[in-house]
Amino acid sequence: MSPHRLPRSSRFAAFAGIAMTAAVCSPLSFASKMRSDELVQSALQLDADSRRGAAVFTRNCASCHGQSALGNEAQGIPSLAAQRRAYLVKQLADFSADERASRTMHGVVAQKAIAEPQVWADVATFLSNLAPLTTPVAGNGKQLELGEAIFQDQCASCHEDDARGDDDGFVPSLRNQHYSYLVQQIRSISTWHRGNVDEDLVRFLDSLPTDETFAVADYLSRMRTPTRDRAVMQPNGTLNDTGDQQPPKPSEPK
Repeated sequence: MSPHRLPRSSRFAAFAGIAMTAAVCSPLSFASKMRSDELVQSALQLDADSRRGAAVFTRNCASCHGQSALGNEAQGIPSLAAQRRAYLVKQLADFSADERASRTMHGVVAQKAIAEPQVWADVATFLSNLAPLTTPVAGNGKQLELGEAIFQDQCASCHEDDARGDDDGFVPSLRNQHYSYLVQQIRSISTWHRGNVDEDLVRFLDSLPTDETFAVADYLSRMRTPTRDRAVMQPNGTLNDTGDQQPPKPSEPK
């Protein structure tokens, strides 16, 4: 076991961790984080217009992510369709505040047409209401049981057992995503290339051997069944949680 490797029993119970911001030390990075958080809160309080979001996405994003936002597996471009709205806003704010690295995305959010919280709210609302990717490119299917065991034991407490993300929307959905992108992001986070991620999550992902990384990503890329219903607030203020289905099983390799 390497000096940075954690035993599985003590690994942090999360997987993508994009929903958490980084623990930071310098005044500059702290200011950047605060700026990002302010932008997120501003965007989420705005009235979003999905039609405006669709127009902005078509003009500025569809050339890479596809007209239906299903991504491009060969180029490592993620599917954004049906992703959590708050999470999408958070990522756009982080790109804008240099809290998340990507030359391509920094160029995108620097454009006048994309640079405002109102636009982020509009685009995120449009994307979150799209139909999800139903046939992501998956792995070889050889270690699905291992991937399921790791995810359900270590990650489901944050991402839910169907990988849909949390109900607040800041913890992302990990299902309906291409295998190669999931592997790419695990590696990116584990090597400290994602500044908007909690340090404990970085250490957890760094503790995953290569075969476990592949196994978890493959398991997630094969989730096909419907997600559980979400808790719905009733007029009397009580929650009606209809999500009593069994966790979804990944599709078998073909």
